[in-house]
Amino acid sequence: MKKKRIVIALGHEALGSTLPEQQKAAARTAKAVADFIREDYDKAAFLTAAKMGGEVGVSESTVVRFATALGYDGYPEFQKALGELVRMKLNSIQRMEVTYGRISQGEILTSVLHSDIEKIKLTMEAIDHEAFEMAVDTILKAKRIYVIGIRSCSPLASFLSFYLNLICENVTAVNTNSSSEIFEQLIRVSEDDVVIGISFPRYSMRTLKALEFASNRKATVITLTDSVHSPMTLYSSCNLLARSDMVSVVDSLVAPLSVINALVVALCLKCPEQVRKNLETLEETWNNYQVYLNDEIDFIDDEPMLDYSLRRKEQ
Repeated sequence: MKKKRIVIALGHEALGSTLPEQQKAAARTAKAVADFIREDYDKAAFLTAAKMGGEVGVSESTVVRFATALGYDGYPEFQKALGELVRMKLNSIQRMEVTYGRISQGEILTSVLHSDIEKIKLTMEAIDHEAFEMAVDTILKAKRIYVIGIRSCSPLASFLSFYLNLICENVTAVNTNSSSEIFEQLIRVSEDDVVIGISFPRYSMRTLKALEFASNRKATVITLTDSVHSPMTLYSSCNLLARSDMVSVVDSLVAPLSVINALVVALCLKCPEQVRKNLETLEETWNNYQVYLNDEIDFIDDEPMLDYSLRRKEQ
């Protein structure tokens, strides 16, 4: 009975007229799919079952059966697992080649925007709300806050540090020009402090070592990364996961930035009076020292404030 079900699943006479013939043909097609994935894994991870079948020369259903034979519930689950592995291995040249194979010149804007929207949706569905609340409370209780992000994650770290500085005291955006500088800035980290590490594929070893150091010093480590399989989670007690898996020359960091926005808003709502006081002090300081005098638009007459001082002299 079991053999009969296998014969039917494989397409019956499409692969031969007898069970041995079908088994042999099935083995050949499975090997063809496996060989393609092994040789072109960077491309295979981002193909639909139908497109992969076209590349290999087999049917879409054959590719789906290959995935289920490996123990996955279906092709989407297999593709996701393969994508997780591939994204950590792709170098810049491979990422560019995959992009060229997936997006035409006329579809770039629409494709990228749709991809970013999808990443935010997936992040919203999967993010751990308890971990998010834990991160907020941990940051507010910390004596000192350190934020580290390297390479493409550096703008995220700078953005978060900027707003944390308006809310909390003793915020340090860790300078990452060299490994030695990182440890020099973390040398006083202790169990009363929190270190926020931001890293996405290809993961930064310097960030990982910084989090290891902070963990060894008993500091609380919070990570903003893409997956539970990320090496950044090794030393973290609180993981904020955001999707970034748009394969192209650049990383898609829209979803991580949205999580940072939410984190800042949540922190502000936890201590509104302190935030209001800090902002009022800043506004007063900016006005007293004319910080924005030459950098803002005068909406009364729609002329740049750049001309304001000149017009006053003329009067």
